[in-house]
Amino acid sequence: MKNTFPLVAKTMAGLEQVLAEELAQLGAENINVLHRAVSFEGDKELMYRANYCLRTALRILKPVSSFVARDEQMLYDKIFSVKWHEIFDISDTFAVDAVVSGKYFTHSQYAALKVKDAVADEFRSRLGARPSVDVENPNFRINIHIENDKVTLSYDSSGESLHKRGYRKAVDKAPVNEVLAAGLVKLTGWKYDCNFIDCMCGSGTIPIEAAMQALAIPAGYFRKNFGFQYWSDFDKKLWEKVQCEENDKIRDFDYCIYASDHSSKAVSIARSNIQNAHLSHDIILSKCDMQDVMPPESPGIMIINPPYGERLEEDDIVSLYRMIGDTLKKNFAGYQAWIISSDNRLLKLVGLKPSKKIEVYNGPLECRFVKFEVFKGTYKDMKSSQ
Repeated sequence: MKNTFPLVAKTMAGLEQVLAEELAQLGAENINVLHRAVSFEGDKELMYRANYCLRTALRILKPVSSFVARDEQMLYDKIFSVKWHEIFDISDTFAVDAVVSGKYFTHSQYAALKVKDAVADEFRSRLGARPSVDVENPNFRINIHIENDKVTLSYDSSGESLHKRGYRKAVDKAPVNEVLAAGLVKLTGWKYDCNFIDCMCGSGTIPIEAAMQALAIPAGYFRKNFGFQYWSDFDKKLWEKVQCEENDKIRDFDYCIYASDHSSKAVSIARSNIQNAHLSHDIILSKCDMQDVMPPESPGIMIINPPYGERLEEDDIVSLYRMIGDTLKKNFAGYQAWIISSDNRLLKLVGLKPSKKIEVYNGPLECRFVKFEVFKGTYKDMKSSQ
């Protein structure tokens, strides 16, 4: 019988259902969609597999206890009572992440500081010394979630955020997060049965994530380590088994992925990232203005992440979105075109009727991920031909 326990996968707003579907495919049980998170149950093997495979998860947390605390002293005392010196070594580094809401705790950094002090003091009281803090790349990461007076203590099995895949060494302006990029690809419903295009590829994140999905390359394939590898109960053989099983699923892709950008700098950065992901033979990259892109014959899927207005003057941004619409109608008949933008006014300038709108977040920006069915002739002609 499997030794299952509760787990929580954190994600970005708007991707919760996509993440829940990924977890179901991995065999997770008791899946429950939350806000920016999905709770589930699984064993150690599933925890390893979730870290290695999930494309839309930011972190995999293992809740270990919950308790009530209404002030900083109660929080400190509860954390101090944990035998931390038995959980990780004094030679390890550690860090604390905290999320707080409600009337009792209002500053997440202060709550994290009190937890850090309690952990360090527990070591000092037992061993006469304390481990060092490393906020950037700790061996052991502690997560505290406080809602009113309910505190949940979790161990972070991921370590660094899972969006840090390991292939992206450089970025252009306002890069899209890898988890969001993967989520956008999944939200299109693409079945890897046609070509994929990104005409405004920037650093190359969207086409790289599309290629990894099409080729079934695990999301964590290029990462050097995960948090659970520093835990005292780390099972190296089980971890190697998970990696081998998932790597054996890597496959060929019968179509092409095209990436282009008008910026020489962006194309150079994208080329470097594509090379780091060993996808130079799978992604066709070129420097080209969108209006000059001549895509292969339809059907096909397109995703673009154009500027939202923060970096362009008003006249330029208006012209850009009108150009996008004109180019879609002229060159992309038969394609499904998806555009992410935080400005609904700009999306209307595309001049096409959207068939689907999905709310997602790009960092703090509330965005719409909008689908346009591009067809020849009129909408009436298209419907009558179906």
